[in-house]
Amino acid sequence: MTDRARGLHSRVLESLGPAITAGEYPAGSVLRTDELAQRFEVSRSVMREAVRVLESMRLVASRRRVGVTVLPIEQWNVYDPQVIRWRLAGAERPRQLRSLTVLRSAIEPVAAGLAARHATAAQCAELTECALGMVAHSRGHQLEGYLRHDVAFHRVILNASGNEMFARLGDVVAEVLTGRTAHQVMFEDPDPPAVTLHVKVAEAVREGDAARAEALTREIALGALEELDQPLIHI
Repeated sequence: MTDRARGLHSRVLESLGPAITAGEYPAGSVLRTDELAQRFEVSRSVMREAVRVLESMRLVASRRRVGVTVLPIEQWNVYDPQVIRWRLAGAERPRQLRSLTVLRSAIEPVAAGLAARHATAAQCAELTECALGMVAHSRGHQLEGYLRHDVAFHRVILNASGNEMFARLGDVVAEVLTGRTAHQVMFEDPDPPAVTLHVKVAEAVREGDAARAEALTREIALGALEELDQPLIHI
């Protein structure tokens, strides 16, 4: 695919994907490839490639002589980072944030407990470095720097668990953390107790204290859920 075709392909996806996830095309809606190509002023090949990507996300199903049918949300690949990003950018944001945060509260504490048992010395050092980076960026409206270390921290926890299924959720967690920052769904500076909890989790993992690592991480997850109900949150 040429750079120009790739640009057109991205433009189509960035318009059609959010429209589908926002419900502008209800489940069962039938879209015609030719009509879409004319609407977006792209070639049929570019349109077909865009549809293939949407099919891979299970947002649509394409059948000859029928067209492109929008699938119900129950069939979407809701773990796809791009689908998460689109839902967080639209009216689905509150629902998406809550469902993802509930998922984190179920998975990450267990992952932290496992990390305390299985983390390597290098992973412990990386986790500590991430936690200290969060502390260093937790004041003065340094949310981008804080986010970078926050995402890395949670990736290490999931990877260090030694469970490949947990590790694959790293992109999902990264999207929800990034989405909270990008859409200002948090305070201008991180909650100090939450930052401290991350440091304590790193300590518990390094010391091999699985019960403490799990309990502290559960406290972080529950705090994130409570944040969604705070009146200062803009969603």
